[in-house]
Amino acid sequence: MGMPASEIEAMIKAALPDAVVTMTDLAGDNDHWAAHVVSAAFAGKPRVAQHKLVYAALQGRMGGELHALQLTTAVPT
Repeated sequence: MGMPASEIEAMIKAALPDAVVTMTDLAGDNDHWAAHVVSAAFAGKPRVAQHKLVYAALQGRMGGELHALQLTTAVPT
Protein backbone atom coordinates (compact mmCIF):
# COMPACT_ATOMS: atom_id res chain seq x y z
CA MET A 1 0.00 0.00 0.00
CA GLY A 2 2.35 2.76 1.19
CA MET A 3 2.14 6.54 1.12
CA PRO A 4 3.62 8.81 -1.53
CA ALA A 5 6.26 11.31 -0.42
CA SER A 6 4.05 14.22 -1.49
CA GLU A 7 1.30 13.13 0.92
CA ILE A 8 3.69 12.72 3.85
CA GLU A 9 5.28 16.08 3.11
CA ALA A 10 1.89 17.79 2.83
CA MET A 11 0.77 16.41 6.20
CA ILE A 12 3.97 17.57 7.90
CA LYS A 13 3.72 21.03 6.32
CA ALA A 14 0.06 21.33 7.35
CA ALA A 15 1.11 20.89 10.99
CA LEU A 16 4.44 22.74 10.69
CA PRO A 17 3.91 25.38 7.97
CA ASP A 18 7.52 26.59 7.94
CA ALA A 19 8.93 23.05 7.62
CA VAL A 20 11.43 22.16 4.95
CA VAL A 21 10.95 18.45 4.31
CA THR A 22 13.32 16.21 2.37
CA MET A 23 12.00 12.72 1.64
CA THR A 24 14.01 9.68 0.57
CA ASP A 25 12.36 6.37 -0.42
CA LEU A 26 14.59 3.78 1.27
CA ALA A 27 13.19 0.67 -0.42
CA GLY A 28 11.46 1.92 -3.57
CA ASP A 29 8.08 0.83 -2.24
CA ASN A 30 6.47 4.04 -0.87
CA ASP A 31 6.41 2.27 2.49
CA HIS A 32 9.90 2.81 3.95
CA TRP A 33 10.92 6.45 4.10
CA ALA A 34 13.60 8.70 5.49
CA ALA A 35 12.46 12.23 6.26
CA HIS A 36 14.65 15.18 7.20
CA VAL A 37 12.46 17.93 8.67
CA VAL A 38 13.72 21.43 9.50
CA SER A 39 11.38 23.74 11.43
CA ALA A 40 11.62 26.66 13.84
CA ALA A 41 8.91 24.87 15.87
CA PHE A 42 11.65 22.51 17.09
CA ALA A 43 13.64 25.30 18.79
CA GLY A 44 14.29 24.56 22.45
CA LYS A 45 12.65 21.14 22.28
CA PRO A 46 14.50 17.87 22.90
CA ARG A 47 14.81 15.48 19.95
CA VAL A 48 12.03 13.21 21.27
CA ALA A 49 9.59 16.15 21.43
CA GLN A 50 10.59 17.20 17.89
CA HIS A 51 9.88 13.70 16.59
CA LYS A 52 6.54 13.60 18.43
CA LEU A 53 5.49 16.77 16.58
CA VAL A 54 6.21 15.08 13.25
CA TYR A 55 4.47 11.83 14.22
CA ALA A 56 1.42 13.81 15.40
CA ALA A 57 1.32 15.49 11.98
CA LEU A 58 0.99 12.04 10.39
CA GLN A 59 -2.33 11.56 12.21
CA GLY A 60 -1.94 7.92 13.20
CA ARG A 61 -0.77 6.66 9.82
CA MET A 62 2.55 5.40 11.25
CA GLY A 63 2.41 1.62 11.51
CA GLY A 64 -0.50 1.46 9.06
CA GLU A 65 -0.27 3.11 5.65
CA LEU A 66 3.25 4.21 6.52
CA HIS A 67 5.26 1.24 7.72
CA ALA A 68 8.63 2.83 8.49
CA LEU A 69 9.96 6.37 8.83
CA GLN A 70 13.60 7.11 9.57
CA LEU A 71 13.29 10.61 10.97
CA THR A 72 15.84 13.36 11.52
CA THR A 73 14.86 16.82 12.69
CA ALA A 74 16.68 20.13 12.92
CA VAL A 75 16.19 23.80 13.69
CA PRO A 76 16.92 26.26 10.86
CA THR A 77 20.36 27.85 11.04
